[in-house]
Amino acid sequence: MIDSLIRYDLGEGVEAFTAGRDAELPYHVTQGHQVHGSRVAVIDRPGMTREELEGYDAFVTNLPGVAIGARTADCVPILLYDPVQRAIAAVHAGWKGTVLHISQWAIEVLQREYGCNPADFRAAIGPAIGPASFQVGEDVAMKFKDAGFPMEEIWSFHGAGDGTPMSGGHHIDLFEANRWLLEQAGLLPGNIQVHAIDTYTAPTLYSARREGPQCGRNINSIKLLSITR
Repeated sequence: MIDSLIRYDLGEGVEAFTAGRDAELPYHVTQGHQVHGSRVAVIDRPGMTREELEGYDAFVTNLPGVAIGARTADCVPILLYDPVQRAIAAVHAGWKGTVLHISQWAIEVLQREYGCNPADFRAAIGPAIGPASFQVGEDVAMKFKDAGFPMEEIWSFHGAGDGTPMSGGHHIDLFEANRWLLEQAGLLPGNIQVHAIDTYTAPTLYSARREGPQCGRNINSIKLLSITR
């Protein structure tokens, strides 16, 4: 039921939510077979299948009534809505997709396909692994540095650690990294919602790092609603 979902308020004319563990989807959500890349699919008709959407990690559409979604289990979901041109996007941004600037590629497609202005977008960054839980090797941290991210804002080093899981070492703040990407693309800071729920520590949400890669997936969906003028 929809009351069991994490819902986001992006304004009139759109519905957006995250469905975690045991949550039931209220309707069909078009999803792809994600590969941690940067390809963006244009959803131009209802009923497109995961097989048709093999290899895509972001999805855009301007079709009312067609829900699109990103599957996550620690990766960052980004839901975008342009209330002016009436277009939406659902983005799956793991650390690899974040380094590839996938949200900016999705915004570029929205501009090309629908004439969107990034300053009009409203965005929700949904639950993902939090900075305290996202311990990475130095090689991964360097990939963010090489990709131009502001390391003083997204990186921290916690020393040798105390032996508990995720203590010590390099940590990356994926919430802040993706918020920064959206601002760099032209979104207004006040139009970006960050729902910084750490999937690693939230038992109601799936976490691949906590449960293993074969765990379920949180479904992060956005749908244009029909508007009678």
